[in-house]
Amino acid sequence: MQLISVNIGEERPLRNGKRTGTSAIFKEPTTEPVAIGQLGLDGDVIIDTENHGGVDQAVYVFGRPDYDWWEKHIRRTLPNGIFGENLTISGLESATFTIGDRLQVGNVLLEVTAPRIPCASLAARLEDPEFVKKFRFAERPGLYCRVLETGMVTVGDPVTYLPLQGEGISILESFRFFYEHDDMDEAVIRRYLAAPIDIRSRHWFEDELAKRMA
Repeated sequence: MQLISVNIGEERPLRNGKRTGTSAIFKEPTTEPVAIGQLGLDGDVIIDTENHGGVDQAVYVFGRPDYDWWEKHIRRTLPNGIFGENLTISGLESATFTIGDRLQVGNVLLEVTAPRIPCASLAARLEDPEFVKKFRFAERPGLYCRVLETGMVTVGDPVTYLPLQGEGISILESFRFFYEHDDMDEAVIRRYLAAPIDIRSRHWFEDELAKRMA
C-alpha cells in the first residue's frame, strides 16, 4: 500500500438543509510533508470536538478501493479527501480491518480504533441528503486511528499493514453494532472493553456495564 493523498481541513461554511453552520470536513490535498502528532495532522481543524478528534480519533483513513466502489455505484468522480479523511491510501479496504490493527505510514505508526459513523455533515459535503443512509448500508466506513508513534508523512510514503495478534473485533462488526445492539449482554460488553477501542466508545460500554452490575 502507498499513501496517495494527505488532506487537511480548515473551517468553512457548510449548508445542511435549511441550516448553515461551519465544518472542517472540506479536506484539501497537500503535497508538502505534514507532521502528525498525538492529536492528528498539523494544521488540520476539528470543529465538532464532541464527536470527532482527540487522541483516539486523531487520524481518519480512507482507502482508494472504497473510493472506486463509490464512484462505480453513484457514477460520479470523487476526489481524494471528499470523505473528510486525512490520509488516502491505495489498496486499503476498511471493512477488512480489525480494531487494534496497525498501519506504518512512513515513520508514523497508527492503531485502528473505530469505524467512522456517518453524519449530516458528510451528507452535506456529498450534496446528497440520503448519503448517511447510503454510507451505512455500503459498509465501507474508513478507519479512525490513534497515533502510537508521531512523525512526518508525505505523499508517496509506503504503508505497511501490521495485523492485530489474536482474535479481535472487526471494523465491520463494530460498525454494525452501532446500529444494532438491542441484544447486547455482559459478555459482549466485556469483549469490547478488552479491545483497544476509542475512548468515546469505551465510556459508553463502561456505563452499560455499570448499569448491569448495579
